[in-house]
Amino acid sequence: MNSSTRSPAVRILMAHPSGELYGSDRVFLESVEAMTSIGAAVTVTIPSHGPLVRELTARGADVVLHPTLVLRKNLMRPAGWPSLLLRSIAGTWHGWTLLNRLKPDALYVSTLTIPLWTIVGRSLRCPVLVHVHEAESKAVKPIRMLLNAPLLPASKVVCNSRYSAEVLAGAFPGLRRKASVIYNGVRGPDGPVPARVELEGKFRVLYVGRLSERKGVDVAVNAVRILIERGRPASLDIVGAVFEGYEWYEEELRRYVACNGLEHEVRFHGFDPDVWPHLMRADVAVVPSRGDEPFGNTAVEAVLAARPVVVSNTSGLREAAENYASAVFVEPGKPEDLADALQRVAEEWPSFRERAVQDAEAALERNGIVQYRTSLAAEMTGLIPAESVQQRVL
Repeated sequence: MNSSTRSPAVRILMAHPSGELYGSDRVFLESVEAMTSIGAAVTVTIPSHGPLVRELTARGADVVLHPTLVLRKNLMRPAGWPSLLLRSIAGTWHGWTLLNRLKPDALYVSTLTIPLWTIVGRSLRCPVLVHVHEAESKAVKPIRMLLNAPLLPASKVVCNSRYSAEVLAGAFPGLRRKASVIYNGVRGPDGPVPARVELEGKFRVLYVGRLSERKGVDVAVNAVRILIERGRPASLDIVGAVFEGYEWYEEELRRYVACNGLEHEVRFHGFDPDVWPHLMRADVAVVPSRGDEPFGNTAVEAVLAARPVVVSNTSGLREAAENYASAVFVEPGKPEDLADALQRVAEEWPSFRERAVQDAEAALERNGIVQYRTSLAAEMTGLIPAESVQQRVL
């Protein structure tokens, strides 16, 4: 449809759980651009301010800060139930108020962690698309059913991998009929710079992502320690921060680094919205998650940056990095295996470096943002009532 025939008559409300700029937040930005590409007036609601707000407004979205229930593990414990109840009541009231005020033609809900939006949206007969970025396959079935139950009234479900779609179907087989798979669109650097030709000095390892036990940051620290003990000089740059309330994990990491005399080899950079300079300085990236992941944005970012990547051989991580010759898979949670894989990359460096350059070109097509936006826009357009779509054509 030519841009001259579009008008902002179609209104889409998009709900997201945070104002940060990690993997799912960056994918959400591409989702917003997918909606604006079909001529929609987009309003985004998030529960707190953060760097994401600036990026959203730059893309033409109106941003409304509204409290809502964001599911975290600490709220699922008995001590967190009073807070869970209060946030549910407040989130339902604010969601109902905003939907009644905006009267959107459709509602896009980003992730399973903000379930109230789906329930309130459907109670007001608004078409709802839920974009699933989670895959809790290890939880017992009653918990999986509880987490996925808000998807039952959804009009449409989009999953970011085949793996996450299968996890949903394991909880409620009927969800298979309303679910489709669209791989995350991951924006690459302006121009990837191949890694250095010779590995002089320390072998530069990079971790990008949340700091948590689930993500296996300590596994990466231990793997680098093992490399050094084997006589292979190495360093680890950690780019990321913890969720609020999980500061203890970073404290334990820093304590372990200090106790093992690794202060000069392991550097904590905190959160940085621009990961590309870190990737350009690195030789290899690691994604050492212990638990299942629905997809692997950081693995794809490493490939787009023309860097070899060592990835846990599990779930959506395997799906994200499969078919890339510069990716090496290891068993989750085993520092020795990760160290072996990193040593192999270093010993076969010319081959891995060349493969990574070739993979960067392939990743642009496979995980490019154009294909992502087009596919997601098509899914959303299918939910918008025909009379609203017609209003976009002059």
